[in-house]
Amino acid sequence: MTPPGPALSPRRQRQLLAFLANLGLEEPTGPSGLAPIDEALTHTSAGLARNHERLEFLGDAVLRLAASEHLQRLHPQLSVGARAELRAQIVSDRWLAELGERCGIDAVVRLGAMAAGDAAARPTIRAEACEALIGALYEAWGTLEPVHGWLSPHWSESIAALLADPHRHNWKQALQEWTQARGLGLPVYRGEECSQLHGDPRRFHSTVAVATSATADPLGEGWGRSRREAEQQAASAALKALEQGAVELRPAPGC
Repeated sequence: MTPPGPALSPRRQRQLLAFLANLGLEEPTGPSGLAPIDEALTHTSAGLARNHERLEFLGDAVLRLAASEHLQRLHPQLSVGARAELRAQIVSDRWLAELGERCGIDAVVRLGAMAAGDAAARPTIRAEACEALIGALYEAWGTLEPVHGWLSPHWSESIAALLADPHRHNWKQALQEWTQARGLGLPVYRGEECSQLHGDPRRFHSTVAVATSATADPLGEGWGRSRREAEQQAASAALKALEQGAVELRPAPGC
């Protein structure tokens, strides 16, 4: 644990307590009080000695353990592989960024001027802050109880949506299985980087087609913060078009 930092101002204490209350949590009862919470919600860009990095490292491990416990307790009927697949979704940076936005974490994260003005980096900052806050909750309480108290309702909602999605958001694999089952071979992705901004949701653009089909035009297109995300979105659009009958694929002559 890092040495104690300067005492928190009354205003910062009130801000943090109000934020915790919004998450359904009370004031930490441990000797460190609100210090870990403040540390987790202080981004490195703020230039302060105590920042989120240490607790983000801890939070990564705590997040995976808590998610595993949640799935084990509420979905014991699922295979280990299915639980691992779901866990990957509910501990992802994308999921954490969406969680941070829903919980209004932007209002309590201390940022440097440059980071505060970088809208494209905001999802990454939200994800980092959420992961650091998870580590802070574990450190402040010494148990996983507050982590479950905060995350379980959000996990339950996300898992229900994932279980209702036959492809579990892994649209690339689903598209590949769809085309191979019909003797059409593998989907082919083409992409380009359209922006240099880290975290830009439209940084990468991707299209997908099936080279061995009679239809050479792209089946779908997508955008994302990474090439993989853009390809997943392109595969999702292609699957939707195929399943709704908007396009029809058949093997090219001679295939």
